Amino acid sequence: MKRWAVLVAVLYGLMLGILSLPVVVAALYPLKGFKDAAEALKGVKETAEMYGYWQWWLWLAVMGLAQAAMLALPVQVASRRPKARCPLALTVLASALMMGALVTGAIYSLCEFAFGENAGDQSHGILTNWIALGMGVAAWCGWALIFFRLSRTTEPQDFVSRLCKSLLKGSILELLIAVPTHIVARYRDYCCAGFMTFIGLTLGISVMLFSFGPGVFLLFVARWRRLHAEPWQ
Repeated sequence: MKRWAVLVAVLYGLMLGILSLPVVVAALYPLKGFKDAAEALKGVKETAEMYGYWQWWLWLAVMGLAQAAMLALPVQVASRRPKARCPLALTVLASALMMGALVTGAIYSLCEFAFGENAGDQSHGILTNWIALGMGVAAWCGWALIFFRLSRTTEPQDFVSRLCKSLLKGSILELLIAVPTHIVARYRDYCCAGFMTFIGLTLGISVMLFSFGPGVFLLFVARWRRLHAEPWQ
């Protein structure tokens, strides 16, 4: 079961890595670009340089490890073992972390919508970062408490299902904030094409894909059990 969970986490990381390039090009490349094939290739080449930044690899590693932690409880459920504290804690903390990320992305998007180009300058930028990160950490702690209390009154499999539904609904709500604000930022006359709203888009899409991990894992497990079912005596 652990191997299937690792496979799901790896597939999730690969999906994020592959989607990064087209999402960045579509979200940040100038609206007047792509007039010809040469300019389009130049834009893709410049955007691909993100694969050389350690920050991008750190984000990918954190998301992949969080997905693996999210699958700790489903692995226990699929193995038909009694609910233990460690897998439950990992799943709760990973899910709450994603909720915190959604709040952070929404705050970043709203701040850029409100402050415009000034959102990233020295005066507003520090305030924006502290507000977004502070709200994200507060949301992480708050949702961890909510999820932990929910786990005490819900069966493990139902608990995982409710976590996934909450993450999916949260990501949709966050994208309903990030997408319109990013469109507004794209049509403003300043550089970076709405970088803070792009962070909101990235986090919203990442968490949406993240919420499908346990479902994919359980599909793998169901398939494995059908293939290895004992024959009738």
